[in-house]
Amino acid sequence: MEYITNSPEETEALGQKLGAVLKPGALIAYRGDLGAGKTAFTRGLARGLGSAMSVTSPTYTIVNEYTDGRLPLFHFDMYRLSSSDELWDIGWEDYLAQGAVLVVEWPERAGSLIPPEARHIVFLHRGEENRQIDIDI
Repeated sequence: MEYITNSPEETEALGQKLGAVLKPGALIAYRGDLGAGKTAFTRGLARGLGSAMSVTSPTYTIVNEYTDGRLPLFHFDMYRLSSSDELWDIGWEDYLAQGAVLVVEWPERAGSLIPPEARHIVFLHRGEENRQIDIDI
């Protein structure tokens, strides 16, 4: 499905709708340039899962954990990984086994560690505030 949002608030609202219906073990791979709305969408996703925690980009931490909702949400940013082997060092297999919702930015850096059943969301700039968000879920 293709959606157009016209503000960060609309992007968050779309993420919240998706978060409300996600099931345990959902893995979502994000694709999109910097500033394309991925963190705003994740803020909404966390809200839809019932989290009241402050959502920030995990660019420097690799993973941010939001565990106060109906399902835990683990938000990964693979941009700074030098190889997919680094995921094993942070416990990738343990994250997968928890039945949480996993969101992965820059999934191509994780290579074959992203399971084939992962769903994809593509974020595209369509103007200063406008975003096109293609959801394959």
